[in-house]
Amino acid sequence: MSVGDIAREPASEQTPLLRDSPDGDANENTPLPQEPSTKELIWILGSIWLGVFLAALDTTIVATLSAPISSSFNSFSLLSWLATSYLISNAACQPLSGRLTDIYSRRWGLVFSNIFFALGNLICGLARAQWVIILGRVVAGVGGGGLTAISTFVTSDLVPLRKRGIWQGIGNICYGAGMGLGGVFGGWINDTLGWRWAFLLQVPFLVISCVLVAIKVNIPVKESDTARIKRVDFLGAITLVLTLVTLLLGLNTGGNQVPWTHPLVVTSLVASAIFLGLFIYVEAEVASEPVIPVRLLLYRTVAAACLTNWFSTMAVFGLLFYLPVYFQVQGLSATAAGARIIPQAIGTSIGSLGSGIIMRASGRYAFLNYVAMAVQVLSAGLICTLNLDTPVGLPFLYFFLGGASYGSMLTITLVALISSVDHHHHAVVTSASYAFRSTGSTIGITIASAVFQNTLKLGLWSRFGEREDAKELIGRLRDSLDEIWKMPPALTPGVLDAYMDSLRAVFVALLGLAVLGALASLAMKEHKLHNNLARR
Repeated sequence: MSVGDIAREPASEQTPLLRDSPDGDANENTPLPQEPSTKELIWILGSIWLGVFLAALDTTIVATLSAPISSSFNSFSLLSWLATSYLISNAACQPLSGRLTDIYSRRWGLVFSNIFFALGNLICGLARAQWVIILGRVVAGVGGGGLTAISTFVTSDLVPLRKRGIWQGIGNICYGAGMGLGGVFGGWINDTLGWRWAFLLQVPFLVISCVLVAIKVNIPVKESDTARIKRVDFLGAITLVLTLVTLLLGLNTGGNQVPWTHPLVVTSLVASAIFLGLFIYVEAEVASEPVIPVRLLLYRTVAAACLTNWFSTMAVFGLLFYLPVYFQVQGLSATAAGARIIPQAIGTSIGSLGSGIIMRASGRYAFLNYVAMAVQVLSAGLICTLNLDTPVGLPFLYFFLGGASYGSMLTITLVALISSVDHHHHAVVTSASYAFRSTGSTIGITIASAVFQNTLKLGLWSRFGEREDAKELIGRLRDSLDEIWKMPPALTPGVLDAYMDSLRAVFVALLGLAVLGALASLAMKEHKLHNNLARR
């Protein structure tokens, strides 16, 4: 039966979407690992989740310490590059980890990721020049991306589909705990020992994680007569990395560090489109074992799950960036505004684990998907109603609902992806979803920023454009929220109205993205969630 025949054959609950490899490599003899006992599974996944916890911890540590680090180097421009350099290398390397660990094994992928993450943190802790700490963040991004992605592959390797959501939920709790504690840990270390120790203290724990995964993770890989190095799709890997690096470089610098019309931004985005075309050609026509078999993305459930991740992540990350701005416009401090987002993190963990439990009990995910996406749209719609007089308790409820629906979406789409393809494809389709998610986060923030800045500019000029000092006044108000409270009392209401109009425009735009995510999710088919790894 050809791939085209499979595509035309009506899928039943019992039928995976792909039973033969679309790239011509039928891996029917790929060895399945022995399903471990619960105790063994806790040991294996616990050793991996230590690295995942540290990767999440590192993210919020750096967010908290960006200002002190930039100040110590006397360079405010360093602040944005600390995040951007990590994000770009993280997003570029995550999609490669699926196929590479299929070839070289999950164990050595995790060992490599732990070593790179530890090395990146060591470089940052010892850095005495700006370029050195940026290099450290690039190296750490390579390792951090591998830790989070490969942990997902290993869980799929060892856990039957019916139980998959529960273990993913537990993993997401570990990740969420790291995200939640990172800011507190980073601030405390900075106040007591100095920011360098926030990086250096992670290194011993990463060494422990590295040793544990080397001992505990032992998942068989498919043997081949072809040498492993010859099986690596170097051309596909290079074109994919160049596609993502140039895209994210253009999106992160445009409007933030340089204008959107700057040659760097235009060249980066054009180059990204060219490299994407080359990548698709290489994967479809040249590579024998593609990094991401692009034919997979033509199938209904795979495409729908990836697009759902893409649009939903755009909406969520746009909100995560601008909800603190809303609270600061209300007059709260940056710390208090950040604390108001905690219900979103709690909701994400609960939603992920809760959806896993429901799928374990029912063996189904389609109806749960409809509910989760409806709640996400509802939450985004309720956030559009926020104003300066909104009672304190309502935003907590809205954010919790948004977090719960997003956590559910992540788990549901993951289960839908890996249930719709044969077991030997699960790592590459998961890698594809990570690529959509990582680019979605950047695009969401970019869209939100563009809407906010343009609406705010128009609103301030319409209110204060006739003043003699309008240009200087509006420039100050657009550059710093603190300027709101330095205005003469007569001007403050107009400034607050302009800010709220801009925030509402952002929330409406993000509601539109949430709706697109919900519509994309409707195309996912229901596939059987088996109780064993052999899927029988």
